[in-house]
Amino acid sequence: MTHPQTPAGAHTSGWWAYLDERTCREVDADVLRDRRLSAVRSVWEALRPLGVGLHEAERVVHARYEALGDRVQHTLPDPLDLPSLAARAATLPGRVAAVEALWDGDTVHDWFVVLVAVLDAPAGEGHLATVYQRPGVAPPGDAAAKAGRTLASHLGVPFHFASPDIPDNDAPRWRAVQRPTEGP
Repeated sequence: MTHPQTPAGAHTSGWWAYLDERTCREVDADVLRDRRLSAVRSVWEALRPLGVGLHEAERVVHARYEALGDRVQHTLPDPLDLPSLAARAATLPGRVAAVEALWDGDTVHDWFVVLVAVLDAPAGEGHLATVYQRPGVAPPGDAAAKAGRTLASHLGVPFHFASPDIPDNDAPRWRAVQRPTEGP
């Protein structure tokens, strides 16, 4: 069965042939718009009755990225320059008490760093940027630390990155470090 938008001779996963044409069109549309998670979900839901797991669904989508190549409209990374981050922080609903970088990860992007503004009144946090590993640029920990320090200095608040060199999504958060140890 020939599926839409499959270039002649393009590499695809063997599971691609088991998808109906509607699902193939949806997956390719998601891949072309760089909506990887949505594409993986569609493949996984369609092939799960055949015993296909999430990891194999990711391989199918990865093969589609390769097959569609330069036609994919890759999402631009979040800007890390001071004017962009300061503008984003200015739109948050509270006073920025600190800038914090924390590791996170998933099966699609591996490890990445999230840069957040820790807020007072109302307490909470606001997303500033997500820094993924990209070829030819500084590692996400280095890039996030540099941008976070620059923004924190600009705002006159502390910068916190509990584990800048080693991905650790259980590292202590800024608020936890700021609280005095409670006695008995």
